Amino acid sequence: MAVYLPLALTCAAFVLHLLGERRAAILTGRPRDRRARRRALTFYAGLATTAIALAAPIDALAQKLLWVHMIQHMLMLTIAAPLIVLGQPWRSLWRPLPLGFRRKAARAVVRSPRAAPLRALGRAAGSPLGAWLIFVVGLYAWHWPAAYDLALQNTWVHALEHITFITCAILFWAQVTATPPSQRKLSTLQRAAYVFSASIPNVALAAVLAFTPEAIYPFYTHLLNRPGGISALQDQQIAAGIMWSAGDLPFGIAIVWLLHNWLSDVETGARKREALGRLT
Repeated sequence: MAVYLPLALTCAAFVLHLLGERRAAILTGRPRDRRARRRALTFYAGLATTAIALAAPIDALAQKLLWVHMIQHMLMLTIAAPLIVLGQPWRSLWRPLPLGFRRKAARAVVRSPRAAPLRALGRAAGSPLGAWLIFVVGLYAWHWPAAYDLALQNTWVHALEHITFITCAILFWAQVTATPPSQRKLSTLQRAAYVFSASIPNVALAAVLAFTPEAIYPFYTHLLNRPGGISALQDQQIAAGIMWSAGDLPFGIAIVWLLHNWLSDVETGARKREALGRLT
C-alpha cells in the first residue's frame, strides 16, 4: 500500500481536477477558454511526470541504482512541481468537494482559534524565506545517508519521502511563478536571484556526492548485484553528475525566463517614459 500511496494521490488529483474543470464549465455555461485549457494541460503534464517518476521501471531500478533514484528525485523536484504550480490547479481541486465540507473547512481554517498555529505555519511556509528553507532542508535531510537508506528499506518512509519532495518543491516554485492564490512577494529580478540561490545548495550536494572518495549510502554499497556491473562509487558519481547537470537545468531555464521578463519590463518602462516625455 505504501509503495502506491503517492501514485494514488496523483491519480486522485487528476480525477478531482477533471471534475472541478467540468463543474466550472457547467457553472459558467460555456466551455473553458484557451488559457484555462492550457493551464489544465500543464497541470496534467506535472502529474504525468510524477507518475512516470513513481512507476516502473524507474521506481524498480531506483532500488538497485542510485543514479536512477536521483533521476526520480529530480523529476519530482524540478519538473513535476513547477508544472503543477504553473497549472494553477487549486480551485479546480477544491471545487468538486462537497459544499458543506468546503464551508466548514474554510471557516475552521480562517476563523477558528485552534487553527491559529496552522495559519501561522502557513504564513511562514508561504513566505519566500520559509519556502526556500523548506525546499533546501528537505533536499538535504532526505539525502542524508541514514534517512536515504531508511527510505529505501521502509516503504512507508519511502512514500513519505516522495510526498515531502513534491510538497516542498511546490512551496518553492510557487514563489517563483507567483500564480494565484499565491501573492507576488518578490520582484522579477528578486525571483531570479531566489532561484539562483536555491541552485547553489543543489550544486554543493552534487559536489559532495561526486568528490567523496567512497560510496556513502550503505544500502547501495551492500548490493550484491548491480545492473551494468558498475561499482557503488561509480553509481554515486553518475548520480552526482545527473544532479549537477540535469538537476540544475530547470533552475537555469527559470533564471533565463525571469531575466528575459525583467529586461522586457525595463524596456517597456523606458518606452513609456520616452512617450510621456514627448507628450510633455
